[in-house]
Amino acid sequence: MKKDEIPQDPSVLDKFTKEVCYAVDESGKYTTHLSRGWEVKADALGVTWEDIERKVAAAKKEVLDGKLSPIAYYVELRVMDLSIVSAYTGFWQWTIKRHLKPSVFKNLSDSKLQKYADLFEVTIDQLKNISVHA
Repeated sequence: MKKDEIPQDPSVLDKFTKEVCYAVDESGKYTTHLSRGWEVKADALGVTWEDIERKVAAAKKEVLDGKLSPIAYYVELRVMDLSIVSAYTGFWQWTIKRHLKPSVFKNLSDSKLQKYADLFEVTIDQLKNISVHA
């Protein structure tokens, strides 16, 4: 693509960042240039974020209905999966699955809760009470 063909479409991230693109300059050499965004990419990101928001809302409902522990909500909110949570907390994935059960979660020690709180960047109180803080 040529320098003057670099897309400059507005995007959600427009105010926060610019994307580096490679383009051919007037002398035919590849150089880097900044792009505000590309409409197709912005649309794809929008759809992705809508999907994430739906998953977060569904997880919150499951937690408030007593079907899952608050860990499930924070996993979705922070766009994580069990392997990421396992890597950061040191808990086995099967252990985390057990901690997703409200009956198991309510009996977790403060040290285990603190590992989750640190990972999700919340206090233990916020971790336990998403209806108040989320």
